[in-house]
This record gives sequence, structure tokens and C-alpha cells, in this order.
Amino acid sequence: MRPHEDPALMGGQLRAIHGLDPISWWPLATGWWISAALFILLVMVLGLFVRHLINYPPGSWRKDAREALRQLRRESWQLPPKETAAQLSELLRRIAMARFGRRGLASLSGADWLAWLHQSDPNGFDWLRRGGILLSLPYAPDDQTVDQGDLEVLITAALRLVGNSKEDISRRRNRFRIRRFRVFKDV
Repeated sequence: MRPHEDPALMGGQLRAIHGLDPISWWPLATGWWISAALFILLVMVLGLFVRHLINYPPGSWRKDAREALRQLRRESWQLPPKETAAQLSELLRRIAMARFGRRGLASLSGADWLAWLHQSDPNGFDWLRRGGILLSLPYAPDDQTVDQGDLEVLITAALRLVGNSKEDISRRRNRFRIRRFRVFKDV
């Protein structure tokens, strides 16, 4: 046996094997930070989606009204102001009847209608002062002009009215649809 192969002689040359230092769990690797950010983003998106479903449940008058008002807002720049005002007035009446029922609302007209809108608007929009064009413009001559911005303000106020109004629990099953239909001009 050779001297360097003798276990008794080699015992002095052997040293203990030291392993690597344990890997620290902090700071986290980049992949964990990205995963955490994506998880937080997912929770936020799901929260917004659930909030949207609570505020605008499928088949509710609020969802239909919001879609109809948004459609009117998109088309208001191509439509004549007279037609826009007529459609907005009709949508507001349909929204009010879907929200509170026909009783007591169907007979309102003129300043009484605007006063009711002002009273029932949770945002406090001044329908009495700014909503007068809803009463006069649909019946005005075709050559009467109105600022398109005034109609845009009214559409925005109607969207806020729908967005901030709370649905009455007893009327929740009412599937009254806010349908928009075209007003055909006499040719």
C-alpha cells in the first residue's frame, strides 16, 4: 500500500466539507415582486368589477339607462339639438318611471317636472335653472339655436343622477327596460 493511500496517514490531510451559506429569503427575487404586483392588480380589477355589478346589475333599469344616456351622448354631436333635447327629456321620464313608478310622475309637466327632478337628484343639480331647454327646445322652431355644451351638461347630469341613485329594494324586480327609439322627422 502506498503511503498516500494509507487511511491512517491521510487522516491529517482531510478537512470537513463546508457547504454554501443558506440562501436568504429576503430580499425576494424579482419574479416574486412581479407576482405580488399582478396579484394586487387582479384583486383591484375584481373589486372594480364586483362594484360595477353591484351598481349596475344585468337587466336593471340603471344599466339600461346608463347605456341609453351614453349612446345619446355619443350621437348628440351628429343630431340636431332639438332632437337631442327631445330624446333626453324622454329618457329622463323613462328613468323616473322605472325608478319610482308611473303613479304621480306621468302627470308632471313643465316647471313641476323640473322641480321634481331637482328634488329627487341626489347630486343637487339645478334642474330648475338649467333644465329649461328640455321643456322649450323640443317644441321650438327649427331655426332656434342652442349651445351644444348646454345639452352636454344636461346629459352628464342625467348620467350622474342614474349613477348616484339607489335602487329601491321593492322595485328591484321591475325589469322595465329603458329603450331608446328614434324620433322620425316628418318629411
